[in-house]
Amino acid sequence: MVSRLSARRTLPSGIWALGLVSLFMDMSSELVHSLLPVFLVSVLGASTLELGLIEGVAEATAAISKFFSGALSDHLGRRKLLTVLGYGLAALTKPVFALAPTIGWVFAARFVDRVGKGIRGAPRDALIGDLAPAELRGASYGLRQSLDTVGAFVGPLLAILLMFLFADDIRKVYGFAVLPAAVAVAILVLAVREPEPSAPAARRSAPLRVAELRRLSPGYWWVVLVGAVLTLARFSEAFLVLRAEDAGLEVALVPLVMVVMSVVYAASAYPAGALSDRIGRRHLLVAGCGALIAADLVLALASGIGQVMLGVGLWGLHMGLTQGLLAALVTDRCPADLRGTAFGLFNLISGLVLLAASLLAGFLWARYGWPSTFLAGASFTALAVAGLLLNRR
Repeated sequence: MVSRLSARRTLPSGIWALGLVSLFMDMSSELVHSLLPVFLVSVLGASTLELGLIEGVAEATAAISKFFSGALSDHLGRRKLLTVLGYGLAALTKPVFALAPTIGWVFAARFVDRVGKGIRGAPRDALIGDLAPAELRGASYGLRQSLDTVGAFVGPLLAILLMFLFADDIRKVYGFAVLPAAVAVAILVLAVREPEPSAPAARRSAPLRVAELRRLSPGYWWVVLVGAVLTLARFSEAFLVLRAEDAGLEVALVPLVMVVMSVVYAASAYPAGALSDRIGRRHLLVAGCGALIAADLVLALASGIGQVMLGVGLWGLHMGLTQGLLAALVTDRCPADLRGTAFGLFNLISGLVLLAASLLAGFLWARYGWPSTFLAGASFTALAVAGLLLNRR
């Protein structure tokens, strides 16, 4: 405990600032997203097909833009500019959700919001790698992930409270989302200072070249492969919500699924990252895979709400034990001047695999029922464990 507290105190202030930026922006985003399906279907009259199209295009856009923004940050030799641009675009969309008169306006706002997320993702993660001392990388990524996830469960809770205060007026609730988004951008602009590069960056004729990709080590590609297999097992959390509904959870209490998952995720991400700096990342990643296998088995066999919530908590634990560590491993395994490109590629592949995983999960659920979906997830996780054990480095 003492060593964890000591590490927390010695983390650079820029890491804390980036964590707070993530907290406030995720609070704003999840406040909007937790009510978006209801807003689209009940207020604007969208169909479930239109809802699926909006979400699918949004997530695909985020994955693709992460790749290009990461490479561009390496080309420019600057991360903060793109990070501010990404968070700024997301903040500008919040009033649009509140004022949107038609589905088209919401589609445009969601699209721009995800473009903003894509633009900021890889440069921000690379900037953390630039700011963090090598011996505290796990703690740095874990702290940002923890604070981000705090925002992820505060946002839905705040939405529930504001819906009560504003008599279920979603537009008024959405208007409140502007405030934390503005706070996030202000912290980023005022409190994060980008370090000067230790050596002049090599001049490049283009942001992305095949010759640069060849500099990424086999160790990096192994991390990408393990991350992709683990993502294939970790399909969309929407299936956790569906599982809880099938188990009998009241619709009004469905947001509690994401709250439970996010609380466990936030509580475990920083300790896992800090511990990985001391004992190595591989053992904790294996433990995270074990938590996901346990979550899948519990969710496949659960017969009541309590058991489903246990599975949801285990799912959050696996997120805390894996997501920050994978980010730290990407930084460990790539050249400093290619961090943006490395994170962009990692996020692009993970995003495309997540789309495929969610489609597969939906097919198995519709064809064979929920047990097949979660048992397939456990099987893919076992493959990720095998990969981690085979590569003992």
